[in-house]
Amino acid sequence: MPNRLPAPQLIVYDMDGTLTLPFLDFDAIRRDLGLNQGTILEHLRTLNETDRQAATLILEQHEARAAEEVGLQPGAHEVVDFFREAGVHQAILTRNSRRSVARLVERFQLPISHWYTREDGPVKPDPQPIHDLCRSLNTTPANCWMVGDYLYDIQCGRSAGASTVLMLGDAVIPEYADLADLVIRELRELLNAYELSGTT
Repeated sequence: MPNRLPAPQLIVYDMDGTLTLPFLDFDAIRRDLGLNQGTILEHLRTLNETDRQAATLILEQHEARAAEEVGLQPGAHEVVDFFREAGVHQAILTRNSRRSVARLVERFQLPISHWYTREDGPVKPDPQPIHDLCRSLNTTPANCWMVGDYLYDIQCGRSAGASTVLMLGDAVIPEYADLADLVIRELRELLNAYELSGTT
């Protein structure tokens, strides 16, 4: 994997496990939904309207709790403030709800005003969210970093043509790590990547 990324005009962060510490228990959510395996949002699309509304309520209850109780990743404020002062656009891209993003941004006073949630269109790993965010911020995926902690983040960024950063925290390195352009353990490493990009 290259140790130098192109200079970014836009950094797109996943929320759960990237800007925040891991919190959502997806196995518990699946149990509450009666889902043995598979992805949650894709499962919801297979349900009739009545069942989908009930299942969405269960999902939103889990997300609302996370938005109230989760903590930020170490260095999150430092990183976000640095890129804001450097004039780099920043956005949040998540399969979570817009209400949860709004609450998280409010709780921690994060200066990120561009969000893309599941209510806004196709969800990761579809590349459309990256294209839409880039268009709204007058840039291109070639000038974008997609930072996330899961395969869908990397697939989304790669398919869109963005540089991809896998944020691991304390997790074991997954098999798909080689798909990312850069693998980091903590958000502060983005500052080093930015310095190496030749922009400072």
